[in-house]
Amino acid sequence: MTQMKLAVPVEKLLARGVRMPNPFSVDVGEEVDPERISTNGVVFYTGTKISGAKTLISSGVKLGGEAPVTVADCRLGRGVELKGGFFKSSIFLDQSNMGSGAQVREGCLLEEEANGSHTVGLKQTILFPFVTLGSLINFCDAFLAGGTSRKDHSEVGSSYIHFNYTPNQDKATASLLGDVPRGAMLREPPIFLGGQGGLVGPARIGFGTVIAAGSVWRGDCPEGGKLLRGEGQPASAKAFHPGLYGDIRRRVTNNILYLANLLALRQWYLHVRRSFPGDPEMGDALWKGALETLDAALDERLARFKALGEKMGKSLELGERFLPGKTRGDILRQQREFRERWPELEACLTDRQEDSAGREERDGFLSKLAPVREARGSDYIRVIRSLDRDVASLGTLWLQRIVAAVAERALARVPSCRV
Repeated sequence: MTQMKLAVPVEKLLARGVRMPNPFSVDVGEEVDPERISTNGVVFYTGTKISGAKTLISSGVKLGGEAPVTVADCRLGRGVELKGGFFKSSIFLDQSNMGSGAQVREGCLLEEEANGSHTVGLKQTILFPFVTLGSLINFCDAFLAGGTSRKDHSEVGSSYIHFNYTPNQDKATASLLGDVPRGAMLREPPIFLGGQGGLVGPARIGFGTVIAAGSVWRGDCPEGGKLLRGEGQPASAKAFHPGLYGDIRRRVTNNILYLANLLALRQWYLHVRRSFPGDPEMGDALWKGALETLDAALDERLARFKALGEKMGKSLELGERFLPGKTRGDILRQQREFRERWPELEACLTDRQEDSAGREERDGFLSKLAPVREARGSDYIRVIRSLDRDVASLGTLWLQRIVAAVAERALARVPSCRV
């Protein structure tokens, strides 16, 4: 009888000390670099499939504990558990985890201890530390922050949907829940999105906001701290003209603010996150992967925003015929301005002005952060949470200067589109 032989990549990982209770059920692509997989406490359970030259697996990672799991070009921090499902081209920082049935596609960044239960769908999603997702959730194209610990965290209730695709077939719909400048300091009140509900993007929701269970929220609440109840929509029927947009001010403004926050987060990773390598074995490669993911997220949002601008040509034609006379002039002015000034607007969002915005506050914050890091060690969560109020406020001010500089300059190019 011919004895079955293990595939060479699996044999190499077993020899390095990766634990596999059923190695014949594990599939590892030949392109996977075994040097990018830790030998310390890593477990591949039955049905684990790993591919992609960018794959990175840090110490204590467990894959497939509940169901078969596929991991393609993901980079995983220490203690990450992906219990079952499909995961592609995303970053999971230390102790983040996902239940079985998850589908996490390109462009996701889950920071420390962010987690989800079973059957969660994500794409182009950023979750700050401790954010918790329930079951049966579709939460693509969104940023969510808020909370201070695993006992005090922002939560998305089960069966929640972020509506990120419009009848006019565009996805310039990313929603900002919380923000980067305050959220990065890990001391803001959590956001709660009640189960069996939804949020229509692009929306801005402030810290401390509660959206009641069963509600579909269609607006903004950037100041936060409110209980929101979506009202039922009365039954109606009216003419629908594919390609026709109405007032685009909120849509344009929210896209600009989302991009400005992403640019602030990129600066945070460049100047702060880099000094917290985490895993001494894999930390630098994980940080580089996170930065690469943020760059890809920026490219995605710019591409979707540009595509929206390109749709204004058809909308202008339809608007001349179908928009009500009382508002037609203002709406057409918005759309024409957005379409014609897109090159100037795009330049404001890509010329790296954020590198110099708030430099004085940045340098002051980094100088005060350094001794805290030296005293508290390299644990990112511990250090950031231990900053005193004045230091944290200085860090927030630096990041707010970035958001304001980018957003104000961009909105000045399309003044008719400012909310």
